[in-house]
Amino acid sequence: MGPTMPVPHLLEYPARPGGPQALCLPLDFALGALACCGACVFTNPLEVVKTRLQLQGELRARGSYPRHYRGVLQALWLVGRTDGLRGLQKGLSAGLLYQACMNGVRLGFYSYAEAAGLTAGPGGSLLVGATAGALGAFVASPAYLVKTHLQAQAVETIAVGHQHNHQGVSSAFATIYRREGVIGLWRGVNGAVPRVMVGSASQLATFSSAKDWVLQTQCFSPHSWLIALTAATISGIAVTFTMTPFDVISTRLYNQPVDELRRGRLYSGFVDCLLKVCQTEGPLGLYKGMGPVFLRLAPHTVLSMLFWDLMRQRAFQYYENPERD
Repeated sequence: MGPTMPVPHLLEYPARPGGPQALCLPLDFALGALACCGACVFTNPLEVVKTRLQLQGELRARGSYPRHYRGVLQALWLVGRTDGLRGLQKGLSAGLLYQACMNGVRLGFYSYAEAAGLTAGPGGSLLVGATAGALGAFVASPAYLVKTHLQAQAVETIAVGHQHNHQGVSSAFATIYRREGVIGLWRGVNGAVPRVMVGSASQLATFSSAKDWVLQTQCFSPHSWLIALTAATISGIAVTFTMTPFDVISTRLYNQPVDELRRGRLYSGFVDCLLKVCQTEGPLGLYKGMGPVFLRLAPHTVLSMLFWDLMRQRAFQYYENPERD
């Protein structure tokens, strides 16, 4: 076998003299989607708990509502005891669809922009990461809408937020379409786009920067998977702190009921939701569910970026090794 060829910036150990090059678009899309779907299977129970905590006490002052969910472990136990193990994986199929669409577009776009040199300038990683996130969030918004509805659904004794009572993923899509039309499938996208822009920019930019820093420290072998793991851990922490307020607003906008004119009954948009949450629940209301947000985002970032990193590295080795046959 011939020598292993270097891979692009997010994967390189070290850089190719001619600069990073990209995989073919369908393959890059598929690898990004597959990596994040793999991570979603493991972190979906935390997504269920996060959604419930963010909807608990919606637009009510602290102490004026019953608290069914008091923390991550207690919430996981309560959902498992009440709804069964299947309750901990509510919305998984919609979540997988969301991850495939959103992250396939997001990671594929980012890798192509990076290969084109758009991330090389000052702030390039942040700008491209935000753009990639906005594009992915818009494409996948209907799946996130259905996922939020399904994960909020629970038996009456532990229900929080508005209950849409869908029978499943296909039923949810059909019901929303009949009631609100095609536009209704994108209701809440005004909260999703800034949420994913912030999260994507911080994740992708910090992952690239952290990987460069870890490489410079020479703590690990240049080809070690621990480099990607360490960089992804740092990235997950950054995403958690920057994204949580946007995550709360996004969940509220997606789950709110609509009136006869197809307008939200609780919030008119992103800014209105932000102001109402701060006025009624206080600024800390924007950080509801931060525990599961961190516990979900950190491992999800680690797993998805690690899977993506390793799969793309293997793909480059396969396609660029002249002796692979």
